[in-house]
Amino acid sequence: MRADFQHQLDSLRADTGGMCELAGDAMENATRGLLGADAEVARYVLTDVQRLKFLHHDVERRTLAILARQAPVAGDLRTVVSAIHIAANANRMGGLASHIAKLTLRRHPESVMPRELNDTFARMGRIAAMLAENCHVILTTGDCARAQQVQHDDHTMEAIHQELFRAVTDPAWGHGPSVASDVVLLGRFYGRFADHADEIARRMIFQTSGDPVRRRRAG
Repeated sequence: MRADFQHQLDSLRADTGGMCELAGDAMENATRGLLGADAEVARYVLTDVQRLKFLHHDVERRTLAILARQAPVAGDLRTVVSAIHIAANANRMGGLASHIAKLTLRRHPESVMPRELNDTFARMGRIAAMLAENCHVILTTGDCARAQQVQHDDHTMEAIHQELFRAVTDPAWGHGPSVASDVVLLGRFYGRFADHADEIARRMIFQTSGDPVRRRRAG
C-alpha cells in the first residue's frame, strides 16, 4: 500500500516536471515564431499548450483522488498540495507562450515588433527557457539549490521589461503607439512567465522544508 502511494507521489513529481519542460518548449517556439514572423512555428505552440491543458487536468484529477483516498499528512500532504499549484503555474506559463504565438499569427506576415528589438526578445526567450529547465530539474530531482537562480532570472526578466517600457516611451521612439503597445504587452508575457517559474521554485522549497518562502523585491 505504501509503495503504491509513493509511486503515485513520484508520478506527480515527474508529470509536473514534464509540464515545466513542455512550457519551456512552448516558449522557445513562441520566441522563434515571434523573431521570424513564422506562422508555422507559432502554431506549434498552440499544440503544446493543448497538451499542457490535458496534463493539468490529469494532475488535478489524480491529486484530488489521492487526497480523498490516502488522506496524506505532513510532507506527503505538502507534496500533493504543491502539485496542484505547480501544475496550475506550469499551465499558465504555457498560456503566456500561446499569447505570444497568437499575437505573431495576428500580425503575420508582418513582424510584431521592430527589428532592433530582436536581440532583446531573443534574450528574454533564452531566460524563459532556462527558467523552465531549472523548474524541471528542481521538480524531478528535488535539487532546490537551483531556486536561487530562478529568482535571479525572474528579477532579470523584470528589469528587461522595464527597459522595453522606457524604450517605447522615449521621445525618440518612431514606431507609433500601436507597436509600442504590442512591445510592452509581449514584455509582460515574458515577465509573467518568469513570475510563475519563481512561484514553482518557491513551492518546491516549501514542499521540502515546510517553510514558506517570501518573494524578494528586485533591488
